Parts: sequence; structure tokens; C-alpha cells
Amino acid sequence: MPPSASAVDFFQLFVPDNVLKNMAVQTNLYAKKFQERFGSDGAWVDVTLPEMKAFLGYVISTSTSHCESVLSIWSGGFYSNRRLALVMSQARFEKILKYFHVVAFRSSQTTHGLYKVQPFLDSLQNGFDAAFRPSQTQVLHEPLIDEDPVFIATCTERELRKRKKRKFSLWVRQCSSTGFIIQIYVHLKEGGGPDGLDALKNKPQLHSMVARSLCRTAAGKNYIIFTGPSITSLTLFEEFEKQGIYCCGLLSPRKSDCTGLPSSMLSSPALPPARGQHSIRTKGSMSLICWYNKGHFRFLTNAYSPVQQGVIIKRRSGEIPCPLAVEAFAAHLSYICKYDDKYSKYFISHKPNKTWQQVFWFAISIAINNAYILYKMSEAYHVKRYSRAQFGERLVRELLGLEDTSPSL
Repeated sequence: MPPSASAVDFFQLFVPDNVLKNMAVQTNLYAKKFQERFGSDGAWVDVTLPEMKAFLGYVISTSTSHCESVLSIWSGGFYSNRRLALVMSQARFEKILKYFHVVAFRSSQTTHGLYKVQPFLDSLQNGFDAAFRPSQTQVLHEPLIDEDPVFIATCTERELRKRKKRKFSLWVRQCSSTGFIIQIYVHLKEGGGPDGLDALKNKPQLHSMVARSLCRTAAGKNYIIFTGPSITSLTLFEEFEKQGIYCCGLLSPRKSDCTGLPSSMLSSPALPPARGQHSIRTKGSMSLICWYNKGHFRFLTNAYSPVQQGVIIKRRSGEIPCPLAVEAFAAHLSYICKYDDKYSKYFISHKPNKTWQQVFWFAISIAINNAYILYKMSEAYHVKRYSRAQFGERLVRELLGLEDTSPSL
């Protein structure tokens, strides 16, 4: 990207004009079909590309204002913004919001529950793949997308009751060196009962399926994947090793699939060992490490030699000896935790009721965070240094046409 690249230039690496034009076309098709079925809407006029950009800009503005209602922009209250409000009337915004669609109609072959957003997710994935080459070390995890704690603390019980429970689980494969989210996987809750998402939440087969989906393009690239207890299993790691993918995962006798692992390593001894001591069992290239530090921590890995030593530095305790696999796991997971702390608060606050729209706005939030990471890695960051909040505000103004995005001469 050139030094003159703007915030919208980085965003459009993932959401280009042709994708936005298709959103406008699908929205117009849905509006036409809706009016044929339920009666004409005299206030409706087909949406244009500039209006679609402005529509996205208004919703994205909730990621920096942290106001859940987009309509607050026109309210005249604390979250109002007269400069933004003048670009489009509230009535026009609400009309576009009413008819907004990424895919207007289900095709006869479509059975997937996310058919209304899947083409956009596929396009987003192509953008991620084309724009970024990840580091060797990556993490599989669920990013923080829970409710804003400030909203939960201030809203009434009635508002809480009205909110519907999220019907999907979002997983990512993330570069542990930069925080760039390489791949998104959405597991949709198909319905209630024993086969629903709630029932499958702690089942190893669901998490193994998620891991395989997230790593389907990682084969043969010598990646090292860090996993949490719900994904870590001997069967999965051996399967990945045959594909040229190496793993290091935290193991929990309660949450992990422990099939094939020695039971003596999964139970804690009556007398705890000294802090920093560990025991190891190996099978081929696979190592099971049990390390003690105010509790037993177990790791399964084929990415690090069990005899290589490392240290974990604690502010009060100083250096604690440990195998290199433990040090690497702690270092990479702590970076991801810092990423979540920094960037999860910039997820779009707009909360629609429809599941496909919730997925869409979460995906847009991830695209903006990825765009900011690329911006920080580019020459443009050295020309004008924006914080994440400033980058988001700049993007909103550029989408609404309030900033000149043409290259300076």
C-alpha cells in the first residue's frame, strides 16, 4: 500500500466496491419482492453505491461511539453527530436498514443456514488470503464477542429480557505475531435439544470439526498451531502432523479428548512437586508434558522438543523453569489476550435480531481490525499515525464522503 493510502483503501482490500455494489443490488431486489408481497412502499427509492457506503459507515460508527442504537446519531442527545446526520436522513437510513440484504433469495440447492451471508464470508476470506501472509505461529480460539459490559451494567431488566441469545459460535485462526485474523469459522445453532450448540459446546467432536475447518488451507506450510483444552487431542494432532501442521495445546482431563494418553499423567499426585518441576512422556514425535506451578498444567505437543528448556518470568516470583513448549504457549496466548483486550471493544455495537445480520456485522468488525493491522504495518502509518479509535472514525467519515480520499500530489 502506498504512503498516501487512506483508511477506506485498507478496508476495501477486504470489502471492495464490487461487493458493496452487489449488496445494493440484492437490497433492491429484496425491497421489490417485499413490496410485491406486502404492498407498495411509496417512500422507497433504489439504493445506490454511495448510499450503501454511507449505510455501512453509520453502523460502523457504533464501534467507536459504543452506542448500541445507530439512530442516536439523529437524536440530538449525547451520541448525536450533526455532521454525520446531514449526509443521510434518518428516514432514508431506516428504509435501507429495513430492506438490507447480502443475498436476497435462497437458491433451490441451498441448505446452509447462513446462505444469506455465506457469499460475503467467502469473499472476505479471499481478501484475507490475498492481502496477508501469516507468521509460522498461529492460535485457534473464540474471540471476545460477548455483550458490552457497560451496556449490561446500565440497561434495564426489561431490555435484557428482550435480547435474544446468540445462535452461533464464532471461531478464528489468528496470527500470533500480529493479531491478524486469518480465517473465520461460524458454527450455527441448528435448533434446540441435544444437538444444539449449547449441548455441543463442550463436546470434543464439535471442536475437532472446527479445528479441521479452520486449518483446511494450512496443510504443508509448516505452521505451528496453539490450541486450548477443548481442541487439544492426540488423534487430532496426529492427523494434523500427517498434513504438515504442528501443534502445541493445553490439555485438561475434564475438557479435552484424552483418548490414547497415559492415565498416570492425567492424575495429580498426592504430594505436589516443587514449583517449576515437570515430567514428560513421549510417543514418537508427540510429547505429553506435566508442569507444576501452583497447580498442574499439561501440554501436548509435536512442535517443540521436550528436552529444550525455557523460563516463564513472573513479576513477583522471578524466573520459573519450564520446558520450551510451555514458554512458547504462554507467550503466544498472552499476545492474543492483549489483542482481545485492545480490539474487542471496537466491535460494532449494533445488535440486530436476525442471526445472519449478527454474523455479518461481526465479520465487518473483524475486517476493520485486520485493515488497521495492515495499516500499522504499512508506510501509511509513518505518514499519519492513527490509533484504532481514530482509524475507525476516519473510516466512517470516508465512507460517508466527508473526507477526501484521493492521493495527495
